[in-house]
Amino acid sequence: MATTTRTNQKASSEMRVPSEAEADSSASDARLVEEARRGSQSSFGKLVQRYERRLIRVIGRFVRDADQAEDLAQETFLRVYERLDQFDPSRRFGPWLFRIGVNLCLDHHRRRKRRIWGWLFTDSGTENWPDPAVADPRAQQDTAQEVQTVIAQIAEKYRVVLVLRDMENFSTSEIAAILNRREATIRWRLAEARIRFQQLWEVRQGLPRAAARSAEGVAP
Repeated sequence: MATTTRTNQKASSEMRVPSEAEADSSASDARLVEEARRGSQSSFGKLVQRYERRLIRVIGRFVRDADQAEDLAQETFLRVYERLDQFDPSRRFGPWLFRIGVNLCLDHHRRRKRRIWGWLFTDSGTENWPDPAVADPRAQQDTAQEVQTVIAQIAEKYRVVLVLRDMENFSTSEIAAILNRREATIRWRLAEARIRFQQLWEVRQGLPRAAARSAEGVAP
């Protein structure tokens, strides 16, 4: 119940009117994209400068190697440049860029059949997750490892939303644009991801609530 209430509060807080700065940024992006489509390399360079740092950070959530993250970011910008004529100027440029980047990451790992979720949550990324009641001095490291184990059990379509929202702080509308899904779908997947994480966490930690649900026949 508490998880549902918190999720509803988060969803309400995300339903906001874009700030003047955000509107100006979108307008500026649209102008730069249009100039780049007309052949201005300097305008495209400005877009790269504007988004490169965050793109590398987001991609770094999906790949462990820093050099690989930079390579994928460069490939993302290359694909964006090649597809500028496909960009819908009525939409925001940023989410379109991140959609291409995230898809590249997932395709990269699917081709190599690698598991990518074990290292997503670092110590700094577990601040808002439950802490296991352990007295070991390595508690923080153990917590991160436990979170890694649990998050790996959640289906990909939920994990991606969880990472983009709770780790990278993208808004629901931005994630919807990145994943090409409706906002209602993103909100549902995020709520489902948080619920699944909590249930799996409780089962793994052997908490009473998990045992009670199991006794009542509720699937974890």
